[in-house]
Amino acid sequence: MSSLERQVVLVTGCSTGIGRALATELRARGHRPFATARRLESISDLARAGVDTLALDVNDPASIASAVKAVLERAGRLDVLINNAGVNTFGPLLELPLDKARQVFETNVLGVVATTQAVFPHFAERRAGRIINVGSVVGVLPTPFAAAYCASKSAVHMLSDVLRMEVKPFDIDVVVVQPGGVRSHIATSSASDIERYRGAPSHYGFAYEGIVKRAHASQENPMPAEEFAAELVKLGFETPAPRVIRLGTGAEYLPKLAELPPDDRDAMLSANYGL
Repeated sequence: MSSLERQVVLVTGCSTGIGRALATELRARGHRPFATARRLESISDLARAGVDTLALDVNDPASIASAVKAVLERAGRLDVLINNAGVNTFGPLLELPLDKARQVFETNVLGVVATTQAVFPHFAERRAGRIINVGSVVGVLPTPFAAAYCASKSAVHMLSDVLRMEVKPFDIDVVVVQPGGVRSHIATSSASDIERYRGAPSHYGFAYEGIVKRAHASQENPMPAEEFAAELVKLGFETPAPRVIRLGTGAEYLPKLAELPPDDRDAMLSANYGL
Protein backbone atom coordinates (compact mmCIF):
# COMPACT_ATOMS: atom_id res chain seq x y z
CA MET A 1 0.00 0.00 0.00
CA SER A 2 1.13 3.56 -0.68
CA SER A 3 0.56 6.43 1.73
CA LEU A 4 -0.68 9.96 1.21
CA GLU A 5 2.16 12.48 1.49
CA ARG A 6 2.40 16.21 2.23
CA GLN A 7 -1.29 16.58 2.90
CA VAL A 8 -2.98 19.74 4.16
CA VAL A 9 -5.06 18.52 7.08
CA LEU A 10 -7.73 20.27 9.14
CA VAL A 11 -8.08 18.69 12.60
CA THR A 12 -10.89 19.63 15.00
CA GLY A 13 -10.69 19.35 18.78
CA CYS A 14 -6.96 19.79 19.34
CA SER A 15 -6.93 21.28 22.84
CA THR A 16 -6.26 17.90 24.47
CA GLY A 17 -5.74 14.20 23.86
CA ILE A 18 -6.07 12.68 20.41
CA GLY A 19 -6.41 15.93 18.46
CA ARG A 20 -3.33 17.51 20.01
CA ALA A 21 -1.28 14.36 19.41
CA LEU A 22 -2.51 14.14 15.82
CA ALA A 23 -1.41 17.69 15.04
CA THR A 24 2.08 16.97 16.36
CA GLU A 25 2.35 13.63 14.55
CA LEU A 26 1.10 14.99 11.25
CA ARG A 27 3.70 17.74 11.27
CA ALA A 28 6.45 15.27 12.17
CA ARG A 29 5.48 13.14 9.16
CA GLY A 30 5.77 16.03 6.73
CA HIS A 31 2.10 16.99 6.44
CA ARG A 32 0.72 20.46 7.12
CA PRO A 33 -1.85 20.20 9.90
CA PHE A 34 -4.15 23.03 10.90
CA ALA A 35 -4.89 22.40 14.56
CA THR A 36 -8.12 23.92 15.81
CA ALA A 37 -9.91 24.46 19.11
CA ARG A 38 -12.67 26.65 20.45
CA ARG A 39 -10.17 28.66 22.47
CA LEU A 40 -7.05 29.55 20.48
CA GLU A 41 -5.03 30.03 23.67
CA SER A 42 -5.52 26.33 24.51
CA ILE A 43 -3.33 25.38 21.54
CA SER A 44 -0.82 28.23 21.76
CA ASP A 45 1.96 25.75 22.52
CA LEU A 46 1.26 23.99 19.20
CA ALA A 47 1.63 27.33 17.44
CA ARG A 48 4.95 27.89 19.17
CA ALA A 49 6.03 24.45 17.93
CA GLY A 50 5.36 25.51 14.35
CA VAL A 51 1.87 24.08 13.82
CA ASP A 52 -0.73 26.26 12.07
CA THR A 53 -3.53 26.99 14.53
CA LEU A 54 -7.04 28.35 14.13
CA ALA A 55 -10.07 28.96 16.33
CA LEU A 56 -12.92 26.63 15.38
CA ASP A 57 -16.10 25.83 17.28
CA VAL A 58 -17.93 22.94 15.57
CA ASN A 59 -21.21 24.26 17.01
CA ASP A 60 -20.81 27.65 15.31
CA PRO A 61 -21.30 27.74 11.50
CA ALA A 62 -19.59 31.13 11.21
CA SER A 63 -16.57 29.82 13.10
CA ILE A 64 -16.37 26.76 10.86
CA ALA A 65 -16.63 28.82 7.68
CA SER A 66 -13.95 31.22 8.89
CA ALA A 67 -11.55 28.38 9.72
CA VAL A 68 -12.03 26.61 6.37
CA LYS A 69 -11.55 29.91 4.53
CA ALA A 70 -8.34 30.55 6.48
CA VAL A 71 -6.94 27.11 5.57
CA LEU A 72 -7.62 27.69 1.88
CA GLU A 73 -6.10 31.17 1.99
CA ARG A 74 -2.96 30.04 3.79
CA ALA A 75 -2.36 26.68 2.12
CA GLY A 76 -4.20 27.03 -1.17
CA ARG A 77 -5.99 23.75 -0.73
CA LEU A 78 -7.34 21.23 1.80
CA ASP A 79 -6.72 17.52 1.40
CA VAL A 80 -7.94 15.83 4.59
CA LEU A 81 -10.52 16.64 7.28
CA ILE A 82 -10.24 14.88 10.63
CA ASN A 83 -13.45 15.28 12.63
CA ASN A 84 -12.11 14.65 16.11
CA ALA A 85 -13.89 17.20 18.33
CA GLY A 86 -16.19 15.55 20.84
CA VAL A 87 -17.64 15.71 24.33
CA ASN A 88 -18.97 13.16 26.78
CA THR A 89 -21.24 13.06 29.81
CA PHE A 90 -21.94 10.30 32.30
CA GLY A 91 -24.98 9.22 34.26
CA PRO A 92 -28.24 7.27 33.93
CA LEU A 93 -30.08 8.41 30.81
CA LEU A 94 -33.40 9.07 32.53
CA GLU A 95 -31.80 11.46 35.00
CA LEU A 96 -29.36 13.08 32.59
CA PRO A 97 -29.99 16.82 32.18
CA LEU A 98 -31.34 17.31 28.68
CA ASP A 99 -28.99 20.21 28.01
CA LYS A 100 -26.05 17.88 28.55
CA ALA A 101 -27.48 15.22 26.26
CA ARG A 102 -28.20 17.91 23.67
CA GLN A 103 -24.63 19.19 23.87
CA VAL A 104 -23.27 15.69 23.21
CA PHE A 105 -25.36 15.26 20.05
CA GLU A 106 -24.79 18.84 18.86
CA THR A 107 -21.01 18.47 19.14
CA ASN A 108 -20.42 14.81 18.31
CA VAL A 109 -22.94 14.42 15.49
CA LEU A 110 -24.09 17.75 14.08
CA GLY A 111 -20.62 19.21 14.55
CA VAL A 112 -19.26 16.49 12.26
CA VAL A 113 -21.97 17.18 9.69
CA ALA A 114 -21.50 20.95 9.79
CA THR A 115 -17.72 20.83 9.42
CA THR A 116 -17.90 18.26 6.63
CA GLN A 117 -20.51 20.31 4.78
CA ALA A 118 -18.15 23.30 4.94
CA VAL A 119 -15.25 21.47 3.28
CA PHE A 120 -17.31 19.46 0.80
CA PRO A 121 -17.53 22.11 -1.97
CA HIS A 122 -13.73 22.34 -2.07
CA PHE A 123 -13.31 18.56 -2.12
CA ALA A 124 -16.00 18.17 -4.78
CA GLU A 125 -14.49 20.79 -7.05
CA ARG A 126 -11.08 19.14 -6.82
CA ARG A 127 -12.60 15.65 -7.04
CA ALA A 128 -10.31 14.59 -4.22
CA GLY A 129 -10.29 14.54 -0.44
CA ARG A 130 -10.43 12.35 2.60
CA ILE A 131 -12.78 12.61 5.59
CA ILE A 132 -11.70 10.84 8.78
CA ASN A 133 -14.44 10.68 11.40
CA VAL A 134 -13.58 9.72 14.96
CA GLY A 135 -16.27 7.49 16.45
CA SER A 136 -15.75 5.04 19.31
CA VAL A 137 -15.90 1.36 20.17
CA VAL A 138 -18.83 2.23 22.44
CA GLY A 139 -20.67 3.25 19.31
CA VAL A 140 -20.64 -0.52 18.71
CA LEU A 141 -20.92 -1.77 22.30
CA PRO A 142 -23.57 -0.06 24.47
CA THR A 143 -22.32 0.63 27.98
CA PRO A 144 -24.42 1.73 30.97
CA PHE A 145 -24.23 5.34 32.13
CA ALA A 146 -22.90 6.64 28.80
CA ALA A 147 -26.03 6.40 26.66
CA ALA A 148 -25.75 9.81 24.99
CA TYR A 149 -22.11 9.27 24.06
CA CYS A 150 -22.70 5.70 22.82
CA ALA A 151 -25.65 6.81 20.71
CA SER A 152 -23.82 9.83 19.30
CA LYS A 153 -20.83 7.74 18.24
CA SER A 154 -23.09 5.09 16.74
CA ALA A 155 -24.66 7.93 14.75
CA VAL A 156 -21.19 9.00 13.56
CA HIS A 157 -20.56 5.47 12.29
CA MET A 158 -23.85 5.34 10.41
CA LEU A 159 -23.51 8.85 8.98
CA SER A 160 -20.03 7.93 7.77
CA ASP A 161 -21.25 4.79 6.03
CA VAL A 162 -23.96 6.72 4.22
CA LEU A 163 -21.54 9.55 3.45
CA ARG A 164 -19.06 7.10 1.91
CA MET A 165 -21.62 6.18 -0.74
CA GLU A 166 -22.75 9.75 -1.34
CA VAL A 167 -19.26 11.20 -1.90
CA LYS A 168 -17.83 8.36 -3.96
CA PRO A 169 -18.85 10.05 -7.25
CA PHE A 170 -16.52 12.91 -6.27
CA ASP A 171 -13.57 10.59 -5.50
CA ILE A 172 -13.71 11.46 -1.80
CA ASP A 173 -12.77 8.84 0.79
CA VAL A 174 -14.44 8.32 4.18
CA VAL A 175 -12.65 6.58 7.05
CA VAL A 176 -14.22 5.76 10.43
CA VAL A 177 -11.98 5.52 13.49
CA GLN A 178 -13.31 3.56 16.47
CA PRO A 179 -10.92 4.20 19.38
CA GLY A 180 -10.78 2.14 22.51
CA GLY A 181 -9.13 3.59 25.59
CA VAL A 182 -6.74 6.44 24.78
CA ARG A 183 -5.08 8.61 27.42
CA SER A 184 -6.93 11.90 27.77
CA HIS A 185 -8.63 14.22 30.26
CA ILE A 186 -12.10 12.90 29.42
CA ALA A 187 -12.73 11.40 32.86
CA THR A 188 -11.89 14.68 34.54
CA SER A 189 -13.78 16.94 32.14
CA SER A 190 -16.87 14.78 31.65
CA ALA A 191 -17.40 13.41 35.15
CA SER A 192 -17.26 16.66 37.09
CA ASP A 193 -20.92 16.58 38.16
CA ILE A 194 -21.68 12.91 38.72
CA GLU A 195 -21.97 13.58 42.46
CA ARG A 196 -25.63 14.33 41.66
CA TYR A 197 -26.21 10.57 41.46
CA ARG A 198 -24.72 9.71 44.85
CA GLY A 199 -28.02 9.99 46.70
CA ALA A 200 -31.51 11.53 46.73
CA PRO A 201 -33.22 12.74 44.66
CA SER A 202 -31.44 10.38 42.25
CA HIS A 203 -32.84 6.86 42.07
CA TYR A 204 -29.40 5.51 41.16
CA GLY A 205 -27.53 5.99 44.42
CA PHE A 206 -27.23 2.20 44.66
CA ALA A 207 -25.15 2.22 41.47
CA TYR A 208 -23.08 5.34 42.16
CA GLU A 209 -19.78 3.47 42.29
CA GLY A 210 -20.66 1.89 38.94
CA ILE A 211 -21.25 5.33 37.44
CA VAL A 212 -17.86 6.47 38.72
CA LYS A 213 -16.27 3.31 37.34
CA ARG A 214 -17.82 3.90 33.93
CA ALA A 215 -16.66 7.51 33.88
CA HIS A 216 -13.07 6.39 34.35
CA ALA A 217 -13.21 3.18 32.29
CA SER A 218 -11.44 4.59 29.23
CA GLN A 219 -8.49 5.65 31.38
CA GLU A 220 -7.74 2.19 32.76
CA ASN A 221 -4.42 1.31 31.11
CA PRO A 222 -5.13 3.56 28.11
CA MET A 223 -3.02 3.71 24.96
CA PRO A 224 -0.83 6.83 25.03
CA ALA A 225 -2.28 9.48 22.72
CA GLU A 226 1.07 9.82 20.95
CA GLU A 227 1.12 6.11 20.05
CA PHE A 228 -2.50 6.28 18.95
CA ALA A 229 -1.80 9.28 16.71
CA ALA A 230 1.24 7.61 15.13
CA GLU A 231 -0.78 4.52 14.22
CA LEU A 232 -3.78 6.51 13.05
CA VAL A 233 -1.75 8.69 10.71
CA LYS A 234 -0.04 5.59 9.35
CA LEU A 235 -3.24 3.62 8.76
CA GLY A 236 -5.61 6.49 7.99
CA PHE A 237 -3.45 7.87 5.21
CA GLU A 238 -3.00 4.60 3.35
CA THR A 239 -4.32 4.16 -0.18
CA PRO A 240 -6.78 2.75 -0.84
CA ALA A 241 -8.47 4.22 2.21
CA PRO A 242 -9.49 1.78 4.96
CA ARG A 243 -13.17 1.76 5.93
CA VAL A 244 -12.72 1.28 9.68
CA ILE A 245 -9.71 1.66 11.97
CA ARG A 246 -9.76 0.33 15.54
CA LEU A 247 -6.97 1.37 17.90
CA GLY A 248 -6.55 1.79 21.63
CA THR A 249 -7.12 -0.36 24.68
CA GLY A 250 -9.97 -2.81 24.10
CA ALA A 251 -10.53 -1.67 20.52
CA GLU A 252 -10.55 -5.23 19.20
CA TYR A 253 -11.99 -6.99 22.26
CA LEU A 254 -14.92 -4.74 23.16
CA PRO A 255 -16.71 -4.89 19.77
CA LYS A 256 -16.65 -8.68 20.09
CA LEU A 257 -18.73 -8.39 23.25
CA ALA A 258 -21.37 -6.68 21.15
CA GLU A 259 -21.69 -9.90 19.16
CA LEU A 260 -22.69 -11.95 22.22
CA PRO A 261 -26.35 -12.92 22.63
CA PRO A 262 -28.04 -9.71 23.83
CA ASP A 263 -29.12 -11.12 27.20
CA ASP A 264 -25.60 -12.36 27.95
CA ARG A 265 -24.06 -9.06 26.89
CA ASP A 266 -26.51 -7.03 28.97
CA ALA A 267 -25.97 -9.20 32.05
CA MET A 268 -22.19 -8.89 31.79
CA LEU A 269 -22.20 -5.11 31.38
CA SER A 270 -24.88 -4.59 34.03
CA ALA A 271 -22.92 -6.56 36.58
CA ASN A 272 -19.73 -4.70 35.74
CA TYR A 273 -21.33 -1.32 36.45
CA GLY A 274 -23.42 -2.10 39.50
CA LEU A 275 -26.77 -2.80 37.88
